[in-house]
This record gives sequence, structure tokens and C-alpha cells, in this order.
Amino acid sequence: MLALQSTIAVPVWARLVLPLIAIAVYSRDALRGGPSKPLQSILLGVAVFVVWIGPDLISSSWHHFILFDNAVMGHPAGNTPPAAKNDPVFLAIRIAVSVIAVPLLEELFWRGWMMRWLISSNDFESVALGTYAPLAFWATALLFASEHGSFWDVGLVTGVIYNWWMIRTRNLWDCILAHAVTNGVLAAYVIYAGQWQYWL
Repeated sequence: MLALQSTIAVPVWARLVLPLIAIAVYSRDALRGGPSKPLQSILLGVAVFVVWIGPDLISSSWHHFILFDNAVMGHPAGNTPPAAKNDPVFLAIRIAVSVIAVPLLEELFWRGWMMRWLISSNDFESVALGTYAPLAFWATALLFASEHGSFWDVGLVTGVIYNWWMIRTRNLWDCILAHAVTNGVLAAYVIYAGQWQYWL
């Protein structure tokens, strides 16, 4: 849906509802249980938020350097329509997408599947969550970074941190919680500081 968003308008409600239906149908078993380190995961999520906005706080032109702002990576600009920035319904759904759907989907995909599939593509389910293998760790971090366009640098650091947390906790819910906190604090920052470029 993120890919489609650049060519056709995907309603924001669909970006929330359709992924949650897919999760309910296909991923119930993978999501049994809950976080093993909830407080640490929350604190880690806040720390990742600081990593995310840090370069731009240090230098407001950071993400306009050629490494980040170019034809391949895109441009550091959000996709929120101007009229939607004051629409409470749009904002509520957009926050829900960021805090609920995105952490669930991305953690299921990147750390629940990709890291394990790169270790054993024939039978990824035989690989325990949080199993470390250098290729799987770094390839997942790099691919995670690539989906964040002009913010690939902080996306890479974030991918490394979340990968490390998965290896440390061996618990998908800890990564989901950390990711949800990062996105929740970032959503508040986007809205209250007017930093819309972070909503890709």
C-alpha cells in the first residue's frame, strides 16, 4: 500500500483496516503472548524517536544533502495533504496506522519473518525468533533502511536497534511495543511541531 500511495490515493482507513484483517487471518499464532520487557521496550522506543529526529535537530538541512535528497532516495517530504493536517478524523486514523498497523506488520515481516528466512529459506519456522546470523542481521537492517527513503540513515540505525532488541529479548512483542512507542511519540512530534516530513 505504501508503494501504491505514490501512484494512487489509498484511503487512510484502508491503510489501517486491511493490514489488521490480514494480521487477524494469517498471524494469530505468531502473536501469542506479550512483551517480556515492557518498560525497557518503551524506553527503547523513546530512544529510537530521539535517533530519528536527532540529525535534523542538529542541522535542519541534514536530510537535504545529496545522500538523502535525490532521485533514487526521494525527497524528505511527507505525503499528508495540506487540508488533512487539521482534520481530526484523518489524524486519528493516521495515528492508529502508525501506532498499531505499522509496528505489527513491519515487525512480523522484518524480524518475525525476514531475519529467519535469510537463515533458512526452506523452513524459516524452524529458526527460533531472535536467532543471530550476521548476513540476516545486516541484510534486514539495510532493507529496513531502504523502505524509509530519504530517511534511510536513521532507518538503518533504527533497523540495527530493533534487530538487536529482537536478539536480546527473542520476543516479537517487545519489538512491536518499542516500534509502536517510537511511532507514537513521532506522531505527536509531527502534529504538534509541524514536522510533517516524517510521515512518509
